[in-house]
Amino acid sequence: MSSASFYKWRAKFGGMDASLIAEMKDLAEQNRRLKKMYAEMSMQNDLLKEALGKKR
Repeated sequence: MSSASFYKWRAKFGGMDASLIAEMKDLAEQNRRLKKMYAEMSMQNDLLKEALGKKR
């Protein structure tokens, strides 16, 4: 591990206890899932708009 990586890690997680780190990881995972859901819904929305536009 490089010194820069260690200091970045320490700056990010240094003052946290284990429960806060676990909560942060859970929130990051939830954020990832929500971003994926948003992307899928946005794509569906675009497809529906395109399909409706062609019918008219």
